[in-house]
Amino acid sequence: MVPTSKAERKAALDVASWMFNVVTSVGIIMVNKALMATYGFSFATTLTGLHFATTTIITVVLRWLGYVQPSHLPVPELLKFAFFANLSIVGMNVSLMWNSVGFYQIAKLCMIPVSCFLEVLFDKVRYSRDTKLSIVVVLLGVAVCTVTDVSVNAKGLIAAVIAVWSTALQQYYVHFLQRKYSLGSFNLLGHTAPAQAASLLLLGPFIDYLLTTKKVYAFDYNVISVFFITLSCLIAIGTNLSQFICIGRFTAVSFQVLGHMKTILVLFLGFFLFGREGLNLQVVLGMILAVAGMIWYGNASSKQGGKERRTPTDKSHKNRSLSDSEQLDEKV
Repeated sequence: MVPTSKAERKAALDVASWMFNVVTSVGIIMVNKALMATYGFSFATTLTGLHFATTTIITVVLRWLGYVQPSHLPVPELLKFAFFANLSIVGMNVSLMWNSVGFYQIAKLCMIPVSCFLEVLFDKVRYSRDTKLSIVVVLLGVAVCTVTDVSVNAKGLIAAVIAVWSTALQQYYVHFLQRKYSLGSFNLLGHTAPAQAASLLLLGPFIDYLLTTKKVYAFDYNVISVFFITLSCLIAIGTNLSQFICIGRFTAVSFQVLGHMKTILVLFLGFFLFGREGLNLQVVLGMILAVAGMIWYGNASSKQGGKERRTPTDKSHKNRSLSDSEQLDEKV
């Protein structure tokens, strides 16, 4: 059935955006897990650089074909975004290496309150009691099913703090830049992907060597490993695009809260594909609690007063600019 009203169309596009992000994100995690665990390609930073290089090629081709219109993003804004984005990638990799898995998961959960703080500070957003409580339920649910051993050390704590804040700032900046400069997801990717690809491919091999003591150039490349690397890069196009679409249509907080559905799906698929070790009643209850919290958050934040800005905006200008910039996103 084709949506007829404007509200139905928006709801259908919102659902499609989330499904696009969930499918591509879970898919790339499964492919990367096979690539790294099975074939020993542990060069995460360099692989991310390859992801953005592939995304850059696609945006260039689409711009050449006329599907992406020329747009402008000031160089200082681009440099700030690339700095936060690359610091997020490196910080998350270092945090995972220096911390226990349990503390790493706790650090990832901290991104939601940090993102809330940024929205309250910069966008003057106000959350209702139900919205706040639903976020707490999501955090508790994900913590119950993912946090196991927790050990903390000084350098691991510093890495985690840098990773959390840089990731929250990067995701907030995606929403901010799209709104301020009326950029669609492909437009913003067209500006940011080349900068990230160049910097990560330049620095990635050195960072990966420091993290793994292995050289990416000395890896034993074969047909199967190259196939998985190529597949990872192709899926990454959808992952990068869907992230920008979702944050642009919603906010960084909503992306983080509902994004934990990916964590639940990755756990479920991990148990299904790689064995049921670690699957117990606590994990199942945590999954159920997290999903219930996400449903509650979606309902609470969509109600009047659930989540609203306290600063006036020029709605006519905003709606017109968003309509222009989101046409290609809707086609995707």
